[in-house]
Amino acid sequence: MKIRTLTISDYDQIVALWHKAGLPFKPRGRDRKGAIQAQMTINPDFFIGAFEDDWLVGVVMASTDGRRGWINRLAVDSDCRRRGVAKELINEAEKILRKRGMRIFCALIEDTNAGSMRLFKNCGYKAHGDIVYFSKRDSDKV
Repeated sequence: MKIRTLTISDYDQIVALWHKAGLPFKPRGRDRKGAIQAQMTINPDFFIGAFEDDWLVGVVMASTDGRRGWINRLAVDSDCRRRGVAKELINEAEKILRKRGMRIFCALIEDTNAGSMRLFKNCGYKAHGDIVYFSKRDSDKV
């Protein structure tokens, strides 16, 4: 397995992996090719992929709000799970975020995703049941 920074030329494989992993996809909003390309231009090292041969088997997007580092859109090909791909991607994202000065790392996980909750707990993350996530969106498409 090889870990490397993703580029816009990987976009179709990223989207295919998100679909296969069951992640929501907003093609007219935040996940459209132009939006991803703009994010990659600003923070190219925040888009990380795991490859076997030349095939993308895992992806993660890092981000920061200036105080915390965020692990976003983590997905691993269902045929490649339980091989440490997700842990490697989390470790790489944390390493990149540490270079930006982050010392707190966070992830938002749907309460029905028991596998992801176990993964993050095994990676040293702590669940905070006392926090309620709110969001406001201009549209369901973004």
